[in-house]
Amino acid sequence: MSRIALITGISGQDGAYLSHLLLAKGYEVHGLCPRRGSDTLWRLRELGVHDHVRMIDGDVTDLSSLVRALERSRATEVYNLAAQSFVGISWNQPVLTGQVTGLGAVNVLEAVRMVNPQARIYQASSSEMFGRIQAERQDERTPFYPRSPYGAAKLYAHWMTVNYRESHGLHASSGLLFNHESPLRGIEFVTRKITDAVARIRLGHQRELRLGNLDARRDWGFAGDYVDAMWRMLQQPQPDDYVVATGRTVSVREFCALAFGQVGLRYEDHVVVDPAFLRPAEVDVLLGNPEKAHRVLGWQADTSLEALVAMMVERDLERLAG
Repeated sequence: MSRIALITGISGQDGAYLSHLLLAKGYEVHGLCPRRGSDTLWRLRELGVHDHVRMIDGDVTDLSSLVRALERSRATEVYNLAAQSFVGISWNQPVLTGQVTGLGAVNVLEAVRMVNPQARIYQASSSEMFGRIQAERQDERTPFYPRSPYGAAKLYAHWMTVNYRESHGLHASSGLLFNHESPLRGIEFVTRKITDAVARIRLGHQRELRLGNLDARRDWGFAGDYVDAMWRMLQQPQPDDYVVATGRTVSVREFCALAFGQVGLRYEDHVVVDPAFLRPAEVDVLLGNPEKAHRVLGWQADTSLEALVAMMVERDLERLAG
C-alpha cells in the first residue's frame, strides 16, 4: 500500500525536516502551500528535498482547499504543522493566531473526517500550553496554564484533536513538543537570533545583541530528532498524546554562553538586556518528561544541546561568510 503524507506548514523548520525523513522512508510527500508572495521554501532547498515534494495550493484557514488537498493527494497520513508559531507576535496578532493556530487545526480535522476518516493525523501541540507550570517536570498529565495567545490557541487545537479522536474515532495524535531548534529556525526565534548574532559579531558585522529575559529556562532539542517522534506516533495502533523533550532545561543566558563560546567570545561583552523584548506574561521555566515517548515509541533525543548550538553557529558562520 502506498504511503502518502500531506504536510501543512511544510515550509517551516519542522516541515522541512519531516519531509526529508518521510522521503527517506519511501513516502510520497505532498505539502500544503499558501501563496503569499515571498520565498518560503528555502528550507526545503537547503535540505535538498524541494524537487521531491509535491506542492498543493491551499491554506489551513480555508476548509475547501484542505478538502481538495486531501482528495488530490490521497494522503494516508496528515501532519498539521501549520501555525502562527512565534509566541512574541501573538500578543499583537491574537485574532490571526487564533484563526491559524487554533481554528486551522479544526479545519484539518474536519477535512479528514469528511474526505478520509481512515487517515492518521498528527497535531503539533506545544509546551507553551503548560505556561505557568503546575509541576516541576511536565508530562502528559500535567495541567495546562497557557500564558500567551499562542499557547491558548494551541490548547484549543489540542483539545479539539482529543475531541475528534473521541467523538469521531479518528486516529489523531498530538505531540506536546518542547522547544526544538536547528539551523533552519526562523531568525525571529531567540535561539537563531543568538547564533546569527554570534556569527555577525565574530565576523565584525555587528557589536551587540539585544535580548529580553535572560533567565527564562527552556528544554531545547534538535528539530531533526523531534520529527522522528511525530512519525512514530502515527505508526502506533492506537492514537495518543506524547510529550517530546530532552528532559534538560537551561536558561537563555546559558544558551548565550554556549553560543558565544563557540567562537571564543564572552556573552557578557556583547549581550544587552532590552526591556522592549520582555513579554507581557512570561513563562519562567519549561522542563519536559519524555518517559512515555521513550517507553511507547522507543524515541529519545539523540542530539545534545552543545552539539545543537555548535551546529547552528557553524551554519550561520557559513551563511554570512558565503
